[in-house]
Amino acid sequence: MPGYGVVGPDEGRGLLPWSWAEERLTRSRNYWVATTWPDGRPHAMPVWGVWDEGAVWFSSSVGSRKVRNLRRDPRCVVTTEDAVQPVVVDGRATVVTEEPRLRRFLDLANPKYDSSMDLAFLDPAVNATIRVDPAVVIGLDDAAFTDSPTRWEP
Repeated sequence: MPGYGVVGPDEGRGLLPWSWAEERLTRSRNYWVATTWPDGRPHAMPVWGVWDEGAVWFSSSVGSRKVRNLRRDPRCVVTTEDAVQPVVVDGRATVVTEEPRLRRFLDLANPKYDSSMDLAFLDPAVNATIRVDPAVVIGLDDAAFTDSPTRWEP
């Protein structure tokens, strides 16, 4: 990426392996989700979520601004909460309604957040469960002084 020094995983020195990004995506407690309003304005909100099956998963009320934005335009950005070692997922959101996949989300989210959500909580009429599949992932380890951000295209 000209001017930013973002290079692919094999194009420079001091670059980060994919396992580095997956570790941070898995352990991040909070994520920021950025969507766009119908008029193009940006909208960002924090969410609880999980990294699983190569995607970020979270849930939110079907009436929330982020869900309404994602239903209109599924393009979004999800970032980890860490500004020193951030991982940024640029991807597309889909609403998940299949019971086995909702159960998997709960199996990961409940222990992570010490919660006891059940399948009724993820009733698609009330809460949307969102899966964001990455198109591009960018990571930067400012603490290790890497030469430039690393870009992965899953």
